[in-house]
Amino acid sequence: MSKIFEQLVKMRGLGLDFLKPKYLSDAAVESYLPDMDVAIKTILEVVEKQGKIMVYGDYDVDGVTATTLMCEALRLAGVKNVITMLPDRFIDGYGMSERCLKRAIDEKVSLVVTVDCGSNNASVILKLKEAGIPVVVTDHHEIMGELPEAVAVVNPKRTDITKKAQDQIKKSGLIDLAGVGVAFMIARGLVKAGKIRDGQEKWMLDLVVIGTLCDSMNLSILNRELTFYGMKVLEKTRRPGLKALMDVAKVSRLNAEAIGFQIGPRLNAGGRMESAEISLKLLMSESKAEALVLAEELNELNLARRTEQIEAVKEIEGKTEELSRPVIVVSGNWHEGVLGIIAGRLVERYHKPAFVLSRVSATDEDGDGFVDVFKGSGRSFGEFNLAEALKACKDSIYGGGGHAGACGLKVLPDKIDEFAQKINEYYESLGLKNQERFLKTTPEISEDELKDFSVELLDELSSLEPFGNGNIEPIFELKGMRVDEARRVGKDEKHLRMVIRDKNEAKMTLIAFSAPEKWLEIRVEEKVSVVVQLTRNEWGNRVSVEGRILEIKTGL
Repeated sequence: MSKIFEQLVKMRGLGLDFLKPKYLSDAAVESYLPDMDVAIKTILEVVEKQGKIMVYGDYDVDGVTATTLMCEALRLAGVKNVITMLPDRFIDGYGMSERCLKRAIDEKVSLVVTVDCGSNNASVILKLKEAGIPVVVTDHHEIMGELPEAVAVVNPKRTDITKKAQDQIKKSGLIDLAGVGVAFMIARGLVKAGKIRDGQEKWMLDLVVIGTLCDSMNLSILNRELTFYGMKVLEKTRRPGLKALMDVAKVSRLNAEAIGFQIGPRLNAGGRMESAEISLKLLMSESKAEALVLAEELNELNLARRTEQIEAVKEIEGKTEELSRPVIVVSGNWHEGVLGIIAGRLVERYHKPAFVLSRVSATDEDGDGFVDVFKGSGRSFGEFNLAEALKACKDSIYGGGGHAGACGLKVLPDKIDEFAQKINEYYESLGLKNQERFLKTTPEISEDELKDFSVELLDELSSLEPFGNGNIEPIFELKGMRVDEARRVGKDEKHLRMVIRDKNEAKMTLIAFSAPEKWLEIRVEEKVSVVVQLTRNEWGNRVSVEGRILEIKTGL
């Protein structure tokens, strides 16, 4: 073990249970979820009667991977007739709509199983019940109102269960599961019921790691085990769709970065720009030729998404009044599919929670017609919980829900100003202090020499993969370095390539994408300290350690 890696492991308090986790160290973990036994019993009754099940998911990466996984699990368990339905972002919005009710009735399904949604769709689930169609909800979102009248609500966020049960869910790590993780627990339940061969469910972990990382779930305890083995399964995935997507995205090294910046955005592009059905079809495809066509289509949609995003951000930069408030609330006529990404960019740039809304026509509350609303997404960080914030502002919104860090919502046109005022008043009432500390890049290890930043260290760091919330990629500070080379690179010369050297003349190449102007003005022989994450550069048979710049301190 190298000096730096040993220091890092000690600082993080990592033991063998983290470095070399067991697959499901608690073999009974799925049984701690509420209504798990009822959900499995209900599914098995449909198997016995040879009924039809509709899996209803969501249009994001978590929802699409969860839908794919649930369909696979149900088919392995003996369900002969499984159909899928995803909401249309532009018609239905998040969750179950009246179209779900109509299709379930028209298709004469015996059961609806939700994934990554359903906890906040009491009205539609009640109508399904009245139509004689039971619902099993599998979800991981906060429950905003009354618990739906489903036969089972398998959700680790339920608060109506005993405190002992809630504590066990938290202790086991179930509380941090993504929607696809909850779906995987259903698969485990079917294994325990003897309907899926023990171990066969492991091949579903490629979907689990993608959905979990792309939904930014905390990688503690259970999620560490699932994603650790999920990466191994993804490396040898049997899915033609994932293989084609990785080829099209030019994934050269499979890690959390590849999932977050190459695979995830393309899977999301379907639901953002046109239809998530494209992404679902890709994941479920058994044809290499079909998979390649679908992967190319998603790649083109992702390019279109980038263009829409850049243009919208430029427009928002002119809204100085809205940007000056503690919580940013901006509205306009932007592509609905990029609102969440834009909100995230505003958080990064202005270090404030942000809501981005765009005018659309949405189904009214009774499902009988359409109403003009501003529909959008919120992003937050630190101690400002968006799910709680929406509850506090419920009289100013038309609907909404989500997590602490991300949410979706609808606001009537004449309520936009009121919502902006209420959300800012709520934020200020919390008296939160120094929230920017949650966004700072704090180095874990500082060094004034480069000799220990070796390829061996890169290999050791890869054992900590996948990185994500609760297991961030290590950050290093390279102190008192001299700039050996500094130049603008890229088509628009917006990126910075810098070579630094230490007091012993050892060198390292660094890169900063979309670098701030002050970084681009750094000159040769200037003394700097640089905060970086390490990257692997492979050229021919040569492997070297490089750095991705997070921060530069000058004037030393």
